[in-house]
Amino acid sequence: MRLLLGLLLVVVALASVRGQRVEVDLLIRGGRVVDGTGNPSFDADLGIRDGRIVALGRLTATAARTIDATGLVVSPGFIDIHNHSDTTLLDDPDAQSMLRQGVTSMILGEGGSAAPSARWPRFSAYFDELRRRGLSANVGSYVGSSQVWTEVRGPRAGPPDARELDAMRRLVSEAMADGALGLASSLSGPPGVWIDTDTLVAMAEVAGRHGGLYSTHMRTEGKGVFASVEEAIEIGRRANLPVDIIHLKIAERTMWGRMPELVALIAAARARGQAVEANVYPYRAGQNNLASIVPPWAHEGGTAALIARLQDPSLRPRLEAEILGTAPTGDWYNHYTATGGWDGMLLVTLANPRYERFAGTRMHEVIAALGKPPLDVLFELLIENDGSVPTVFFHHSEEDMRHALAQPFVSIGSDGSAVNADGSVGPAHPHPRFYGTFPRVLGRYVRDERVLTLEDAVRKMTSANAAKVRQFDRGLLRPGLWADVTIVDPRRVIDRATYEQPRQYADGIEYVIVNGTVVIDRGQHTHARPGVVITSSSR
Repeated sequence: MRLLLGLLLVVVALASVRGQRVEVDLLIRGGRVVDGTGNPSFDADLGIRDGRIVALGRLTATAARTIDATGLVVSPGFIDIHNHSDTTLLDDPDAQSMLRQGVTSMILGEGGSAAPSARWPRFSAYFDELRRRGLSANVGSYVGSSQVWTEVRGPRAGPPDARELDAMRRLVSEAMADGALGLASSLSGPPGVWIDTDTLVAMAEVAGRHGGLYSTHMRTEGKGVFASVEEAIEIGRRANLPVDIIHLKIAERTMWGRMPELVALIAAARARGQAVEANVYPYRAGQNNLASIVPPWAHEGGTAALIARLQDPSLRPRLEAEILGTAPTGDWYNHYTATGGWDGMLLVTLANPRYERFAGTRMHEVIAALGKPPLDVLFELLIENDGSVPTVFFHHSEEDMRHALAQPFVSIGSDGSAVNADGSVGPAHPHPRFYGTFPRVLGRYVRDERVLTLEDAVRKMTSANAAKVRQFDRGLLRPGLWADVTIVDPRRVIDRATYEQPRQYADGIEYVIVNGTVVIDRGQHTHARPGVVITSSSR
């Protein structure tokens, strides 16, 4: 059946280039088409009717609306393979910062997914709520291994017993039956750090039987990064499912420059026939939490237990030694030693009004302002902000990122959330990737620095990500497929968000079309809500 559909689409595509007259809802006239395959671009018109692409070529058409795309690039809508808008979409379904980057689909659910949870015991309930509220972009989700773990064991280290493991596998099976796209893990901090390899294999086996993949924020991206990649490969091999490594990087100053070796490790697995891929974001800083500097054992039992340990004088020597790296800590990824000091951390959001003034401030500046020893300030900030201070960490190199970006098996994902520039949705001072990931690739790494060709960059943002989550009716410009389209001015496209002033929309994203409806029109959001929930059943 799939083969017959493919042949039919080829026939339609061949017919569409022969100048036939078509009636369409929307005609995109005269653009440079970059179709998502990675093949050379070409000049063509694009016709859309009833939410789908119906014609591509030199068209004679009657259209309800025509967009003049002369001088513009017409591509498939960008698919963000790594997105954290699980809850911000409920606050504002417009997803402004993502649509204004050209994103038409977002894949959620890393580690701590929306379901299964007390609010949404099943993904079916979460998806139903998204549909009720309406969506400007399409949304899909993995089921998070950390979410499953805490639903069964709570904030406790492992390993699980046989009954608990069966419960975890059952929750993964329910999530996949509800339409989750695979299993995603976040293993660098609690609770993910407590999930052992065998337990991840057991969960991933269930996702694999349903046709899903294993997407992983690895156990460490620092000194143990090679072992972490090997663990990801092992999980995929044992569980018999594809692997996508989230934001491939070497986040440890003493190991910068070794990305070619890491790429070779993945390439070797691929040469053996294993499906292993990765994604990156085009920045040299990541975002986590100031609490990630505190070793995992101190988190066991949840936030209240963490704060109690930070306030316990008898634990201070052990905490200090492990945080500063003077005592062995196993394979825990220490963000302090990875960045090389307090100046490599920029605070994003502080919940306590007394500390709000430090949003957007480097940690060494906060230490100076408070006039206390560094660990006293660290503990104070966590204690006074309910154990959580989102933080940007400058921990990997531009050269390593570029090398990863250029690999054919590496796609693009933002690791950001859909927020608003007016600050009404999302953190006060987010990572600039929330606003600029995809335009930054097109402006800086394609046009200005030529790290990638335009065609390959678009492939990494579209069909490469669609294939990962097995959504073969999106990610390409082909008759018969859903009309998710992004139209870009190649001369103007660039990110404007910076670490100092991140809440700035990108330039050069002229039009964004989701399921045939214009959502970004001449750079402005129309507040249309044509998005759908992408599930495994829509493959």
